[in-house]
Amino acid sequence: FYQLTGILLLLASSLIFAKGGKILVIPQDGSHWLSMRPVVEKLQQKGHEVVVVVPSTSLYMKPKEPQNYTVKLYPIPYAEEHLAVVLKSFVNAHFIEQSVLNVIITMYQSILEMSRFFFTNCKSLLHNEDMMKYLRESKFDVVFTDPILMCGTVIAEYLSVPSVYFLRGFPCGMDFEATQCPSPPSYVPRLFLNNPDSMTFAQRVKNMLVRMLEFVYCKPMFTQFEELAYEIIQKKVTATDLLSRGSVWLMRYDFVFEFPRPVMPNMVFIGGINCDQKKKLSQ
Repeated sequence: FYQLTGILLLLASSLIFAKGGKILVIPQDGSHWLSMRPVVEKLQQKGHEVVVVVPSTSLYMKPKEPQNYTVKLYPIPYAEEHLAVVLKSFVNAHFIEQSVLNVIITMYQSILEMSRFFFTNCKSLLHNEDMMKYLRESKFDVVFTDPILMCGTVIAEYLSVPSVYFLRGFPCGMDFEATQCPSPPSYVPRLFLNNPDSMTFAQRVKNMLVRMLEFVYCKPMFTQFEELAYEIIQKKVTATDLLSRGSVWLMRYDFVFEFPRPVMPNMVFIGGINCDQKKKLSQ
């Protein structure tokens, strides 16, 4: 009895003295931020001190909107009109009816263009001495980021703090490679091929060929971020190395709707987190 009472008192005292942490949020513009924003708001409501770092020009990350978290702005060298044109071109590329090969080429070119565009954002942030000094001196406990374009991962490495990723997926299966998660091409279909989870021999061969091509066409997407990371943290790292530092991967999809595949313990499926909770219909 006395032992149980002691344990309960210890737990109660730990709850009394518990306090929220300091969370640095490095989001990604577009629909990525629309998915992340409710989580950021909930973290602030739970008693955490949340700071969101956003560019001065963005599509949805508007600092003038009412919010309960702190927003820090950094300048970038282009206007909102230019951003709208680039994003419109990117979206339109996804709705062109064409062959599978042309779909891959078109989407690859549009992704490269978007990557170069948002690389400018990241470079502007990492070369902003006042902002980087603020981030160093703020002593954040964790970086909460959408890692699709690597800026948050570079900052987490630079600050030497843990990182939590919030994402839907990664090109070329880099999320599974970074977590050292098995992803055998004989069983896991690659993107764009429309293969079923039970593939024929011919489909497995095609799947393997596409996997081999990924080593070629994925590298240019992240080379510039690897070079920028070298400037900031003063050591050679690959994109996969940076991603592998992630402590927790919050995956914005449901495992039951995906292909059967291995996953790692720090990959948490949160599909449905952005679904609006509706009230029951009346009679």
